[in-house]
Amino acid sequence: MNIPFMAMRKVVAMISIAMVLVSLGSLAVKGLKFGLDFTGGSLIEVQYAKAPALDEVRTLLAEGDYQDVTVQNFGSPVDVVVRMGNAYTPTLGDEVLSTLRDNGSVKVELMRSEYVGGQVGEELREQGGLGMLLALAIVMVYVAVRFQFKFSVASVVALAHDVIITLGIFSLLGLEFDLTVLAAILAVIGYSLNDTIVVCDRIRENFRIMRDTTPYDLINESINQTLDRTIITSMTTLFVLVVLFFFGGESIHNFSLALLIGILIGTYSSIFVAANLLLAQNITREDLVPAPKEELEDEMP
Repeated sequence: MNIPFMAMRKVVAMISIAMVLVSLGSLAVKGLKFGLDFTGGSLIEVQYAKAPALDEVRTLLAEGDYQDVTVQNFGSPVDVVVRMGNAYTPTLGDEVLSTLRDNGSVKVELMRSEYVGGQVGEELREQGGLGMLLALAIVMVYVAVRFQFKFSVASVVALAHDVIITLGIFSLLGLEFDLTVLAAILAVIGYSLNDTIVVCDRIRENFRIMRDTTPYDLINESINQTLDRTIITSMTTLFVLVVLFFFGGESIHNFSLALLIGILIGTYSSIFVAANLLLAQNITREDLVPAPKEELEDEMP
């Protein structure tokens, strides 16, 4: 297999730049739709006599005109936590309980009703953003030490490319961004880095072996050599995420979606973006293989 990936590098570069600009524009104009983990809201815990179907609970709350509702089990199948964006009032718990009882046909008891402040969410946003920046900084240092500085720049730019586009899609589609999505973004950084490191490692080894090959042909050959591994790894991961997306329930729906988007973009960037950036930096064999030291001539008379 010898696919001319680098022949497509200019078209791919324009596509990547366009996606990043659109993502940044959406993030600047629309921003992210932060979930209650970040914005704060009302939290209500109820206990059913027997395990309810969470979809039916969501339907009842939607019919009751409750907004931005998240429903999930808490500890056991009969314990359910409801988070919502409605303004908190002392009677909100009883009102929700009345809705969930569905005219007395369902046995359910109120365990607690409280307001979750936005101060914690603001701290989580700041710490999450700092966490992503710290991860990218550590990656840059690690790749620079293991490979070379040009590889470090290519890897970090590729990772930033993946994160920005994933966040941009969530912004464009107006999808809720909560702690599970933040965890998915950090997982995408690790996954994409692993793929990029595999390609970079093969490029470095080939620079030592293929002495008479141009960087253009060498990088193209290296990508083709690792392509089977990249596709198999990505497809295996995607199969699991598709199952989680469709059957994992609403509580991890956006988590699995963020991973799906991130894995697809990360695979694309491992093949195209990082390698393209190496060529743009004029990577050569001399960057990786030090020139042999010249032998000192005997100065004895």
